Amino acid sequence: MPGPQHTDSPVFTDTRLPAIDAMRGIVMVLMAMDHASHVFNAGRYARDSFIWYPAGSEIPAAQFLTRWVTHLCAPTFLFLAGLVLALSVAKRQARGDAERTIDADIIKRGIFILLLEPLWMSFVFGEGTVLQVLYAIGLSLCGMVLLRRLGMRSLFFMGLGLLFFSEALVGLALWAGDGQRSGLLGTFLITGGAVAKGVYVLYPVIPWLAYMILGWVCGRHMLRNDVFKPVRFFSLAGAVSLSVFFIARGFNKYGNMLLYRYDHSLLQWLHVSKYPPSLTFSALELGLMFLILAILFAWYRNRNTSAANPLQVFGRAPLFFYIIHVHLLAAAAWVLNLQRSGSLIMSYLAAVVVLLLLYPLCRWYGRIKRGRPKSLLRYL
Repeated sequence: MPGPQHTDSPVFTDTRLPAIDAMRGIVMVLMAMDHASHVFNAGRYARDSFIWYPAGSEIPAAQFLTRWVTHLCAPTFLFLAGLVLALSVAKRQARGDAERTIDADIIKRGIFILLLEPLWMSFVFGEGTVLQVLYAIGLSLCGMVLLRRLGMRSLFFMGLGLLFFSEALVGLALWAGDGQRSGLLGTFLITGGAVAKGVYVLYPVIPWLAYMILGWVCGRHMLRNDVFKPVRFFSLAGAVSLSVFFIARGFNKYGNMLLYRYDHSLLQWLHVSKYPPSLTFSALELGLMFLILAILFAWYRNRNTSAANPLQVFGRAPLFFYIIHVHLLAAAAWVLNLQRSGSLIMSYLAAVVVLLLLYPLCRWYGRIKRGRPKSLLRYL
């Protein structure tokens, strides 16, 4: 059972953490850019797996970097979902909510988010059903109903183990299949890939669950430490994560999910496997996220937040933003007859326009949601 909470912890308050909201806001901006490129950009470069990358081939710098900066999004989504879940559960436990009620709400939210993928998001992400980040988040939330009963140390090593041994798990799943593809269960949980005609898993849940587990552990650590110093903590975590990246990418063997570095150029160092996520991908993206969080916690330490700050506005309504922005971009490309036929600059302009459109919508939604905290809107 969960242990007692330190309700006098600096993070255990009724107010939101502005650094966390700003971090999610940054993710929203990057994600809008990536999806604008997906919809408009004729030259979009997305060879984030050894399966799709011709070994040693040239990498177009502008296209690659546009895609690469958005790699931060999915790991941050999962990590912060776990962190915020830990804080939310602790608050509910402190006010006496029954564990069964808390579990039921987590499962309902997880299933709701999961179903958004095939029933809503797949309409704009290509032909058929593509299970992406909402699938991973939804199933991971359901899994946390059981996993949150484990101690912090057990979960910490479980999360690290999934990151470090993800490549071995993929190899084991392929071996259990036919050597080239894993079985049905392995496809959903470990490797990803085609399930049937028109059904494709892009975010297998087990590798991505690791981020949510580590986020949960981080949230619990914040609650249990009365003198938690976020700037120091996240700076140290970032330095350790990036060190792991440089070591694994430098040796250029295990930990790269077969997407190796073919020279010492910057692009080859950054060209890591997202599908499925390699150790180098995880260490690099978590390291960058930790350092950005350290900067944001330092920035907001002695500053009042503004309700009009765009990063705060987007960061307080991340799921609402997510389920609308791709559809707006896809509709615009269809109306203009520019589906995947525009330039990179056009993609940037489309991202700016959709951010401008969603800013007032997210502010409006935030006001409505705050006024109806127990309505169905809480799932968004």
